[in-house]
Amino acid sequence: MLPIRALLADDHTVVRAGLRNALEVVPNLQIVGEVGNGHELMDALARFHIDLLVMDASMPDFEPISTVQQIKVEYPHIKILIVSAHDDESYVVGLLKAGVNGYHMKDQPLADLQLATQRILNGDRWISGILIDRLINRRVTPSLPTAPWLTRRQRELLRLIAQGTDNRTIALTLDLSVKTVENHLTALYRVLGVDSRLKASNYISRHPELLASSGQEMIELTPKEVEHELIILIVDDNARYRQQLGRLIGKIYSSAVLYEAENITEALALGKQAQPQLAFIDVALEDEDGIQCARRLRTICPLTRIVVISAYPDREFRKQALSAGVIAFLDKKDLDTASMKQVIEDALR
Repeated sequence: MLPIRALLADDHTVVRAGLRNALEVVPNLQIVGEVGNGHELMDALARFHIDLLVMDASMPDFEPISTVQQIKVEYPHIKILIVSAHDDESYVVGLLKAGVNGYHMKDQPLADLQLATQRILNGDRWISGILIDRLINRRVTPSLPTAPWLTRRQRELLRLIAQGTDNRTIALTLDLSVKTVENHLTALYRVLGVDSRLKASNYISRHPELLASSGQEMIELTPKEVEHELIILIVDDNARYRQQLGRLIGKIYSSAVLYEAENITEALALGKQAQPQLAFIDVALEDEDGIQCARRLRTICPLTRIVVISAYPDREFRKQALSAGVIAFLDKKDLDTASMKQVIEDALR
């Protein structure tokens, strides 16, 4: 009987040693190699002709969802067992949907890891017991947290406060007088129940959902009770374009919840909080890389469908974006009502 050939993938040497010690007792299992990052993993798969891949989902140069999908296409016979410290349900579900055969938590007994390996090799699926109840009871669609209703102007003020912008700079940014900004801030503090700029900044750090708007508001600019079904994140360093894209989305899907970010830090914070179904990311974010933003967002929001957009489409950018796991790379000029409707309908499916 031929041995079952296994490969270990984790960026920590000590963890790989622990996995090796635990799995060497599994009957007929032979560990043929170890790797510590995404590049080494793909090279090893081509060299070792393995039957089982035991890997962490967080390694350098590695995007888990798209890599698992690629492995399942190129090596459909390989069984994949994820051994991870991440227990977020959206992360787990994303990898299971991508095609992994099992998901095991690192803090569980070694005997469970051995059992998980044997179950997978026998053709079964495996999920650590502590994850099962959470997956059964998880919410399919994230709900919008309860928060004070803010006007678009108030949200823009709150965003600028969170960035540490002073009143004079806010006035220049919004084309208002300093006195008008002071009046707006007084009204904003009253709505939030705070009495200072520092407390307002702390408030938004605890409630990033306040930066969200609805598609209905984008086209009517009045609050309205709607059934929120689709959460969308727009990442672009141009505030005017974010508003333009928001209006376009609002015309098509008025009950959508819209979040805006102008850089990677904001995008990741809002992504973790809102878990959007769909994200639009500009390929150029001032001095930052929109494709890198897409990669990092997929790590914390594995179920989010990401569209990278650009005013200057480039073949190499398109190639890099698609390799990062995005669903489309679109020219900003092509984002009309028809194309946007198609992208949203695809995301809802």
